[in-house]
Amino acid sequence: MTQPQAFAFAILIGLMIAFIWGRLRYDLIAVLALLAAVFTGIVPHKVAFSGFGDDIVIIVASALVVSAAFERSGVIEAFLHRVAPRVTSVQGQVVILVAAVTVLSVFIKNIGALAMMIPVAFQMARRSKASPSSFLMPMAFGSLLGGLITLVGTSPNIVVSRMREELTGQPFSMFDFTPVGIGIAAAGVVFLAFGYRLLPRDREAVPTMEKALSIKDYMTEARITGNSQVVGKSIRHLSALLDDEVMVTGLVRNQVERLLPLPDLVLQVDDIVLLEGDPEALERGIRRVRLELEGHNRPTEAKGVDEEIAGIEVVVGPRSVLIEQTAKRLALHN
Repeated sequence: MTQPQAFAFAILIGLMIAFIWGRLRYDLIAVLALLAAVFTGIVPHKVAFSGFGDDIVIIVASALVVSAAFERSGVIEAFLHRVAPRVTSVQGQVVILVAAVTVLSVFIKNIGALAMMIPVAFQMARRSKASPSSFLMPMAFGSLLGGLITLVGTSPNIVVSRMREELTGQPFSMFDFTPVGIGIAAAGVVFLAFGYRLLPRDREAVPTMEKALSIKDYMTEARITGNSQVVGKSIRHLSALLDDEVMVTGLVRNQVERLLPLPDLVLQVDDIVLLEGDPEALERGIRRVRLELEGHNRPTEAKGVDEEIAGIEVVVGPRSVLIEQTAKRLALHN
């Protein structure tokens, strides 16, 4: 065995050990392996990063951009918002999630399809009081199965197509994988509809900082705009659109008039509603109802002893959660 071969095997073994160890991020491990290959002379330094300009990398990156755009369009969330409340059993929810991820993976990158559906899975798990592991692992399998149906579903299909072009001069077309892929995906979805019971249950992740502080709910303010779906509608209609995950705790009209959120109270343009709930549920609700974040101009009143002790005010806006220290508010309470 030559010295470069010994270095190559040593780097590969170290790479596998680092992946199994799991203490470092996978992308960091890959970069460290590349740097080790450059320093040992296995990979010439002039071409060390040439792979980032490869067509496959650009295609995969473009697929992820399309996936992110599709996610932000809200099409999938709007569809599941209508379907999910009618399905209460864990098995039915598994079938819906796996089928949705599988179908999405046919047309967009399977990783992006899975990332789009993970928040929906957690939402369904909270509603049915089931373990998220019952949904997440079948969804991961569904994304892999759906990616087998078309050329762009998964990266290995693109790599194989390119290798075929180099060897024969003719790459695979978009739907050359479809006849075999559809059969495998259909069989996989049927199996997962029953096989999810084989997965470990009641497995919990490491507690987050939020759980450590025992902060359960957040409050924020949102303005009713002309594009909102609740203009001229009642508070009851707004609560229904929020899936009852978010509570309407107050309403401010004309900037100063505070009204009780009675169910029959009709909402008007420029009304400010006070919302309380889980941060992800607040984000989904604000986006779904087309409200406008308002909490920057007026301090948000938060419930709970834990929030006051921690001195934290949370303002939830589209795609973000902003945490600010509110010592002044504590001083006023004291």
